[in-house]
This record gives sequence, structure tokens and C-alpha cells, in this order.
Amino acid sequence: MEEMNDAITPFEERSDFNDVRSKVQEIKEQIGQIIVGQESMLELLIVALLSNGHVLLEGNPGLGKTLTARLMAQSLFCHFGRIQFTPDLMPSDVIGTAIFNMQTSSFEFKKGPIFSNIILIDEINRAPAKTQAALFEVMEERQITVDGHTYQLEDPFMIIATQNPIEMEGTYRLPEAQMDRFFFKIKVDYPSFDEEFGILKIHHMQKSSGDTFTISPVLTPSSLASFKRKLKSVILEDNILHYITKIVQATRHHRDIVIGASPRASIALMTGGKTLGMIRGRDFVIPEDIIDLAIPVLEHRITISPEKEMEGVTPSQIIEYLLQSIEFPR
Repeated sequence: MEEMNDAITPFEERSDFNDVRSKVQEIKEQIGQIIVGQESMLELLIVALLSNGHVLLEGNPGLGKTLTARLMAQSLFCHFGRIQFTPDLMPSDVIGTAIFNMQTSSFEFKKGPIFSNIILIDEINRAPAKTQAALFEVMEERQITVDGHTYQLEDPFMIIATQNPIEMEGTYRLPEAQMDRFFFKIKVDYPSFDEEFGILKIHHMQKSSGDTFTISPVLTPSSLASFKRKLKSVILEDNILHYITKIVQATRHHRDIVIGASPRASIALMTGGKTLGMIRGRDFVIPEDIIDLAIPVLEHRITISPEKEMEGVTPSQIIEYLLQSIEFPR
């Protein structure tokens, strides 16, 4: 009995995440005054930010993806950059290029727009593969290597990319290696009747007053870094780790999945689960946290067979089936 008591963390030593929860709620409330009916998307964006992850927003044009990303950046005391991807965009237009300085008779590196804190990449799947490849290093290692010189990016650094459905004209399918570098893929759907009515009311009031859509900053880079350090104190038991492992392993052995999720997906589920528990005010992870994140973490990381794709089966449907077939941890 004494050994069991020693294994339990005393209540007074448990971590307090009320400050994190309070700031996250403030961000949600500010953005929620402008973006109607996207509570889940906002929560996932905040989870990715605190987890050092990047996010891919997918949906038809006009659903507020770009506005949401811009407002997310405004909630932080940091720099915001935007890059519009087009078919003629070159890698140097993103990361920068070396320019010859006539005064010093030497080449100097001119940084591209990727050197910022929160980067909005609009319509990422309209640029060709050569430009997509320019993002591999910066998304994974948060650095740029040009002409043998390495340039580190400042923290925080987060890419929020939007893409139109691949069925639309003028779009390219993103390489699997790049898709795997996105922490979440979030699908943005059309609003309900009440939500669209709310959107019209907000736009009517804003247009009448002549104001633009802006919010006040909530988090500083130092407070954001402090919240990230608190993740180390979130309790994650072995039964939750086993649950994560079973889910990801199942994607590699399902008969309808050609390419399963990588270990990077396992790490994303683990880190995201800890962050989600933290912003919900808990110092421990529960199975429901993992279930809530399974689809946005795994959907873009698996490739289903062409036969099932022709039948209209989606990756999210297969993931839901896998979750139902795996024993729920107690």
C-alpha cells in the first residue's frame, strides 16, 4: 500500500494550468467574435501552436481560412507574414536569395518572406513540386540552408497553409513527405444556417462602422515559450502510449490502406494529446484527447487503395473504423 501511495503524485505537487487555460479562452473569445462556428478549428490551431506544429487548412474558397490564420497571428505579439503560392512561384521567392553587393564585392543573403513568426501560405497546392520542396527543411528543422550557410528561424515559428480541394482546377497534389510535416490537417466545411446568419450580422456591423477585422494580442513570445515548457509536466501513462501505438500501427496493417502513418504521426498524437489536456485545464492525458486528435493527425498521413477511393471511401472513415476496433484504455 505504501508503494502505491508513493507512485501517485501528491495533489499539492500537481501542475496548475489555469493560466494556460485562461489565455487560450481569451484567444478563443476574441477570434470567436469574428469567426463564427469554428470552435474545433480554433482549438486545433492553438494545440498546434503550443506543440511547435504546422497546420494545413483545407476547404473551398470563401470559408474564412485566410482570415482565421491572420487573426490567429494577431493574437500573438509577433511578426506575421503571408505568401501567396502561384504556379510561377520559385523557391527563392519563399526562402530568399543571394544578391551581389557592388560595394563589398560579395554576395549577401536577402531573406525571403518565410523569415517571420506566423506564416500564412495561401493556396499552397497551387505551386509546383520544386517550390513545395523548398519548405521541407524549414518545416522540419526550422532553418534554411543557402549556399552552404544555415540560417535559423526565430521562435515562435508556425506555418498555417490553406489549400483548395485537389479536384479544383489548377491545383497540385502535395508530396507525401510534405504532408507528413503538417501536424494537423483541418477540413473547413460550410457553415450552418445559424452560423451563416451570424457571419452576415458581423460583416454588416463591421462594414457599417468602417472597421477592419482585428483583435488585440494576448500572448507574448516569452509567455508562449513558458507554456510550451509546461508540457513536460503533463502526465502521460503507459496505457495511453500503448493506445497511441496501437492506433498508428493499425494504419500500417489495414487492407484498404496502401501507405500507413509514420512514427512522426505517433509523436504528433502524443504531443498533441498532452497539449490538448493542458489547455483544457488538466495535467494528464485521457483517451478522449487522443480520439479527438486522431483524424486531424492521421487523415493526411495515410493513403487508401485506389479501389476504395473510387468507391468513395475517405481516410477519415477508415480512421473512425480503426478507433472503434481498438480496445479503449481503462
